[in-house]
Amino acid sequence: MAVGKSAIGRQLANHRAATFVDTDDLVVGQHGPIAEIFARRGEPAFREIEARAVAQAIEQSLGNSAVISLGGGAVLDSGTQQLLGRCMVVYLECDAATVAERIARNSVRPLLAGDAIGRWQTLFAARKPVYERLANLVLDVRSGTVPELTRRLENALQGYAAETAAVAPMPAATKKVD
Repeated sequence: MAVGKSAIGRQLANHRAATFVDTDDLVVGQHGPIAEIFARRGEPAFREIEARAVAQAIEQSLGNSAVISLGGGAVLDSGTQQLLGRCMVVYLECDAATVAERIARNSVRPLLAGDAIGRWQTLFAARKPVYERLANLVLDVRSGTVPELTRRLENALQGYAAETAAVAPMPAATKKVD
């Protein structure tokens, strides 16, 4: 949450002449505001809706160039994890100090009600192992502007593509982006 997935993803898609899909936007477009879904139906219902939105985005992007931004908790769904096995997954690594100001400005995140930073840290600690396991690349977003981070990510993606093309097919491995 609040690490820049949409901003970096949108710019990456623009640079690559690819489609950009934010699964949160799909959910909102089809079901209304996320905070209202949480309030009326609860987190389990939201996670089901979110998993369907992720599956829809991935299925529609197969064979096309697309950048898909997933909500921070989307990767907790086992079906989503399986679908992501067919995708290049980039984990935008951050910390609470970096996102604190962004979280403070955005009060509509239902999972951060109350002690927003404390809740973010708890959620992040639970999700981090999943992010790391699923990621083909890890991009540290603690410093740099969106254009700088996008450029670093583009370079890392090119390097990853060159490495995987030069090596016999092997299981995906995670590479930290410098």
